[in-house]
Amino acid sequence: MTSGTYRNPILNADWSDPDVVRVGDDFYLTASSFGRAPGLPLLHSRDLVNWTLVGHALERLEPAEEFAAPRHDCGVWAPSLRYHDERFWIFWGDPDQGLFQVNAPAIRGPWTRPHLLKAGKGLIDPCPLWDEETGEAYLVHAWAKSRAGVKNRLSGHRMRPDGTGLLDEGKVIVDGDRIPGWFTLEGPKLYRHDGWFWILAPAGGVETGWQGAFRSRDFFGPYEERIVLEQKDTDVNGPHQGGWVRTPSGEDWFLHFQQRGAHGRVVHLQPMRWGPGGEWPVIGDDGAPVAEHRRPDLLPQPPAAPATDDDFPGGRYGRQWQWTANPGEGWATQHSGDGLRLTCVRSQDAHDLRKLPHVLTQRLPGAPCTAEVELRLDSDEPGARAGLAVLGDAFGWIGLQRGTDGTVHLVHRFAEAVAEGERDAAHPRLAPEGRARLRIEIGAGARCRFSADVGDGFRPSGPVFAATPWRWVGALLGLFALAPAGPGHAGAATFTHFRITDR
Repeated sequence: MTSGTYRNPILNADWSDPDVVRVGDDFYLTASSFGRAPGLPLLHSRDLVNWTLVGHALERLEPAEEFAAPRHDCGVWAPSLRYHDERFWIFWGDPDQGLFQVNAPAIRGPWTRPHLLKAGKGLIDPCPLWDEETGEAYLVHAWAKSRAGVKNRLSGHRMRPDGTGLLDEGKVIVDGDRIPGWFTLEGPKLYRHDGWFWILAPAGGVETGWQGAFRSRDFFGPYEERIVLEQKDTDVNGPHQGGWVRTPSGEDWFLHFQQRGAHGRVVHLQPMRWGPGGEWPVIGDDGAPVAEHRRPDLLPQPPAAPATDDDFPGGRYGRQWQWTANPGEGWATQHSGDGLRLTCVRSQDAHDLRKLPHVLTQRLPGAPCTAEVELRLDSDEPGARAGLAVLGDAFGWIGLQRGTDGTVHLVHRFAEAVAEGERDAAHPRLAPEGRARLRIEIGAGARCRFSADVGDGFRPSGPVFAATPWRWVGALLGLFALAPAGPGHAGAATFTHFRITDR
């Protein structure tokens, strides 16, 4: 790669279902956050290649009681990010509740509380459009068959210009069942260009699908369709679902995801142009994704990426961390020094990290790397434990546990996807100082090797563990502290010097 080019993916982690917008010289991106809190991540770039995480638009998921416990594949699906009337707007679908929006005068907020535009099961992937020519507003959305009994179709509505509600019952404007060979049509993004209404929408499934484009002179159709991006002879499977953005100089670019197993949905940047006569968009290299390409015609920017490392100054954790459900009071304690102090939260589900809301997570990197953290267990409660985890439909973790005899042991445990609880992955061994350095080496195919240092150097622990995703969510790295159910305070654990380094 030369200084004048970039390589895909530009975001090599699970930034699922990305959408992008330009405001002046700045580009902003959001992505699905499912059941984690805070939700709706907000990323910023000046060159479409280097991105930083600047905040979240959703502090807690609502209704709060629905997300007091983990709902890993539910919550915030496929948001759309727009800028209108000097405000940022994000629309998303919760497959169990309906279509929501939040808005703010600036990307860092303050963001409004979620507003429900339309209640209903299986309403997903909404995208608004404010037609600057007519002053009218529209909204398009898709359907989740698991809740609604139907899929492979897009419905359209007229919308109140203030974004607070819909003005009609809606109608199907694109029926994928009537297009030969098309299935699982979803994730629409709505635009106005050159006198046409355009819908850019993927089909064919996240692992094997393609990107479609639809156009009509009238919002409610009829629409013509064309495949504008597909795998062809590249190694980028299922290239689709994302957003189109135009630079100040008039260049067009398309950001989309690629499904990569436990690493989730990584983000690619494709050049885009309008074909002969400006009739249809041409994405990538004549409809195939590019691996390397000339950078956008934008001012050069220093290398940047969403943060991963954390020293937890004052006990605070960085923006890259999310809880597996709405956060509870007192899970993390602020203090005068460095280090994350997590309360050993009592739980009847201590045997299964997948059921715990108080696991602090960040995305599993998409490239081979090593994650490392130092841990001190500050609890005298028998059974209290804390550790570093790889969390998905199956999970593995390594950490410290207080024994009934008062000693602290290094333990390494795992659970298969179908298992209801964890098992030992290695024989426990003493950690005489109640401290350990924990390490997970993540290799190709998200294969994870666990090791730890309890004062005698790093030693490998257990067999290699292959990380697994949830149904829609990539695997996560997590920090946790817990204790068995019972009365009273159970102490805490302190994590310091969290680092992720390339291998």
